[in-house]
Amino acid sequence: MDSDQEKAAQASPALDAGVDGDALALRPSAADSTWLSESLSLPRESIFVAVVCMAQFCTQAAFMGTLVLLRTIGTAFNITSPPQLAWLVAGYSLTVATFILFSGRLGDVFGYKRMLIIGLSWFSLWSLIAGLSVYSNYRLAVFSRVLQGIGPAICLPNALAIFGTAYPPGHRKAMVFAFFGAVAPIGAVFGGTFASLLTLAWWPWALWAMAIWLAILAVAGSFAIPRLPTRKIRPRDWKSWVRVLDLPGAFVGVVSLVLFNFAWTQAPLDGWGTPTVLLPLVLGILLFGLFAFIEFRLSPMPLLPFDVVNGEVAFVLAAMVCGWATFGIWTLYLVQMLEDIRHLSPLLTTAWFCPVAVAGAAAAVVTGKLLGPMQARPPVVMTLALLAFTTGAILTTLAPTDQLYWGQIFVSMLVMPFGMDMSFPAATLIVSNAVAKENQGVGASLVNTVVNYGIALGVGFAGTVEVHVHGHGVTTEDRLAGFRGALFMGVGLASLGLVVCLAFLARDRLRSRR
Repeated sequence: MDSDQEKAAQASPALDAGVDGDALALRPSAADSTWLSESLSLPRESIFVAVVCMAQFCTQAAFMGTLVLLRTIGTAFNITSPPQLAWLVAGYSLTVATFILFSGRLGDVFGYKRMLIIGLSWFSLWSLIAGLSVYSNYRLAVFSRVLQGIGPAICLPNALAIFGTAYPPGHRKAMVFAFFGAVAPIGAVFGGTFASLLTLAWWPWALWAMAIWLAILAVAGSFAIPRLPTRKIRPRDWKSWVRVLDLPGAFVGVVSLVLFNFAWTQAPLDGWGTPTVLLPLVLGILLFGLFAFIEFRLSPMPLLPFDVVNGEVAFVLAAMVCGWATFGIWTLYLVQMLEDIRHLSPLLTTAWFCPVAVAGAAAAVVTGKLLGPMQARPPVVMTLALLAFTTGAILTTLAPTDQLYWGQIFVSMLVMPFGMDMSFPAATLIVSNAVAKENQGVGASLVNTVVNYGIALGVGFAGTVEVHVHGHGVTTEDRLAGFRGALFMGVGLASLGLVVCLAFLARDRLRSRR
């Protein structure tokens, strides 16, 4: 705790100097000298943790709830092309990933609790509009899903920042972050189950029910989340706000990420030789270079905390990109294979995913113990996570279409959650402990950006492979070949991440011996 307080004390003058001191003053309150979790009773703490973890739960529920209904929604709009339908999930993941980084800075400035409630409210509004798109057209459905993703982008980093601010480094903090990761597969299963059940009445009810639940959470959060340490912000002019929010860097960074991912997601539809793909791709790369220049050279308060991105943090983030890209590919194309090739209903498809929730809970407990009392090194935990991602992807890719559920598919359902729930808490803890208390939002944003952008980018990569492998995509054999090609892309990404982990683990052990 003392080290974190020293970092906070050292960071405050730097922040003030970055905005010329007279324009902005960041003054920690007296509450910053203690940890919020130490003042909560067990029942109050349980409610607090449960409400905050709903940010992760609802993010994955909205993803899986739409994923299992892709064919149902497509039928309503007369859309049958898999790459075109993929925009309903890829567009959602795209905005989740690209707006997270800036959302963390908003939380650092305006308060994590306030931004979490705003995020839940936005999430609720656009879930409602996404359901209402049934009265319009497919473009509105995709557009509303894209804007719906801004809600989780606001919620996720600020939820993690609340935990990072409330808990000191140690076993309790490790378990809370493990719980936050564990609710991801649980939320996915619940989201898929309720969406499938509500679709028996009418598919928009899956989105409207989500909107109602999110509205309830927004109200509950205002009471369940205690008042967090605050800082007085007194900007005197608009230049101060531009500096503290790093608006030039935020704008260029978001646009570059959106353009780059748009190119990969749209390429399976338009082809790589078209201007609608090449132009966004080139512009995205150029703008990302400009973003890096702004963050390194120009911004007094950059969105990316480059000072904490040491070798260990960089290794974790590189492994996370590969692993979570594999997870996005695995989820999307396993659902496609079950519904299109095996002809399962959305409800039965979700039932097949139920072991994910149980395995996710077990993985969270194991990870909490590894990172807590057992004090396992992060390279070891990340290596185990990437091994799980690789194994699960291989099992799914090579599973025969006529094999019983209890064969490779079932085993992959048990293995993949360990990749998710071992990598996410480990990465979050590393970054959270590396940044000062007043920068928890930015630190949490970095991890969530890598996770969600990895998912979005993985889906784009796999979509390109699918189109080039499935031929005309008319027969079942053609579509199966495309799905398997996409899954092999996931195997390659997971294997790359595993190689990175093994290399870093070898380096870590060599240093320990020396």
